[in-house]
Amino acid sequence: MPRNLDLTALRSFVTVVDSGGVTRAAGLLHLTQSAVSMQLKRLEEGLGLRLLDRSARQIGLTGEGEQLLSYARRMLALNDEAVGRLTASDYEGEITLGVPHDIVPGYIPQVLKRFAADFPRMRVNFLSSNTRALLQQFDRGEVDMIVTTEEGCGAGGETLAEVPLVWVGAPGGRVWKERPLPIALETQCIFRPSVQRRLDAAGIAWLMRVETGSTRTVEATVSADLAVHAMLSGFWVQGTEPVDHGGALPDLKAYSINLYRGPGGLGEVEQALAGYLRDTYGALMQTAAQPRPSRSIAAIG
Repeated sequence: MPRNLDLTALRSFVTVVDSGGVTRAAGLLHLTQSAVSMQLKRLEEGLGLRLLDRSARQIGLTGEGEQLLSYARRMLALNDEAVGRLTASDYEGEITLGVPHDIVPGYIPQVLKRFAADFPRMRVNFLSSNTRALLQQFDRGEVDMIVTTEEGCGAGGETLAEVPLVWVGAPGGRVWKERPLPIALETQCIFRPSVQRRLDAAGIAWLMRVETGSTRTVEATVSADLAVHAMLSGFWVQGTEPVDHGGALPDLKAYSINLYRGPGGLGEVEQALAGYLRDTYGALMQTAAQPRPSRSIAAIG
């Protein structure tokens, strides 16, 4: 007799993998942790297979889990496409969304995928830049909606999450012990002035290891243990990790992830996209204390 896979359990399985853990997945799915865990358990019991490796600190996939993940993504995509096309209202057009590049991985792919399923005739023009550039484009009316990372929130904005800034470096790195302290931050990085002020206030001499507008150059410098960097908790990339400095470096500020929407807007379409962003980044309010790499098993879809 044929056995059917539960799409709800498959969605929980994929969300746990993409988000890096049950806690974050529960927030994104608007379920309790126990409900998500029970769905995973039923899925494993139904197949008679162990899909997740829970022995390490971060959840990983077993060989069978990797195989199922591929099938699950395709099954959910087909389901969402069918539902979207059969039930979607006749919304057509485009909307422009801008998001800082450092908070895209692991979050924006979920938003865009959900929007495409619910509004298949709408096109999202997606821009990724730094906060300063996005605010300028928004003020000129070139972008319908932007997400920013700022100290506080500007007029007309909505704060989606408050996330602490943390020191990151190469895994097992030692450069954070050097004085002057080598740091690497893009020239337009919104965190740069705050980081410099904190170091100055702590009496720690520092030097800027690279002068660049390239995120990739900064990441390469940091992963090579040539400098430390400052990133929002939970958004560090592969090849870096939080610096366990034991108080040798000053604490950094918390930053707001904000949403700005243009006047007029696109009615229900804009409201829906804002809601997806609110759900996705709002989950950080509950899980900021549980950071995870943004480009690992939990990485970009």
